[in-house]
Amino acid sequence: MSAASTDALCTQSYRERLPEPALTRLLACVWVQQVSADGPAYEHRTVPNGCIEVACVKGAEHAYVIGPRRTASIDCCPAGTTVVGVRFRPGVSAAVLGATAPEIVDLTVGLEDLWGRAATGVAERIAVAATVEEAAQTLEWEIVARCAGAPGLDAAVAEMVTRLQPWQPGGVTELASAMYISPRQLRRRCIAALGYGPKALHRILRFQGFLALTQAFHGRDVGLGWLAAAAGYCDQAHLTHECVALTGVPPAQFLHETRASCGPNHDHAASFAGPRRALVRTRVASLDELTRADVADSYKSLAAARA
Repeated sequence: MSAASTDALCTQSYRERLPEPALTRLLACVWVQQVSADGPAYEHRTVPNGCIEVACVKGAEHAYVIGPRRTASIDCCPAGTTVVGVRFRPGVSAAVLGATAPEIVDLTVGLEDLWGRAATGVAERIAVAATVEEAAQTLEWEIVARCAGAPGLDAAVAEMVTRLQPWQPGGVTELASAMYISPRQLRRRCIAALGYGPKALHRILRFQGFLALTQAFHGRDVGLGWLAAAAGYCDQAHLTHECVALTGVPPAQFLHETRASCGPNHDHAASFAGPRRALVRTRVASLDELTRADVADSYKSLAAARA
């Protein structure tokens, strides 16, 4: 790792936590991104995660909504920036925020465009919060007040999200029959919730499973072929194709960037701990690669996640 990468790693942080119990049916996590005023700006590649997010730069005039993404974006946080955000669960409809998914897919829009003047007060209350934890909780409480009474996931979409997780057998082709619903209706309901269809969602969820596994291996040499199989890809070539499509770069470059920007000061446990455990339980133990000596140690570290 270069000196510049080490400096950037030491002067920025990201951490997640689980949401308040009142919002667990809607929110996946609450997160905070901080960049030290003494360090460089933090540039990072944000990849699709199947989710809608609401975020606010502490001290900014407006909060904003990040719509469901189909491709990656390169984002830059200037030195001294603190951003707080909430991430909705995959499949939660944009309707909980007063929008439709096709209106915000692949876009970032001002929260005031959806909430009107009420959104201005959100940013103001975050700006005057005494601590970053209080700022994150302020945003979370605003979501509680606005969305706690909103309907949850469309039942068909919720079932689809469950069945399309990378540790589940089958895929999109078998999905409609298994759910006793027509492919056309399933696609229509998925687009209404997320702005794209089941195939795109399946690809995104599988790549998130790959990310969950890679988070366990910072600083360790684990082959891409093994990670591809463990995450549910047909082979390493399949992973490479999907990684380029979703992130814009091949896996080796993507993982190099991730290792250069993430580390002990990045905590993704709220997002990745559950998927990683599920993949270990259902996929890793059955892989032929586990008989190879060069992955045995890696498997032992993953197997601890079963507990």
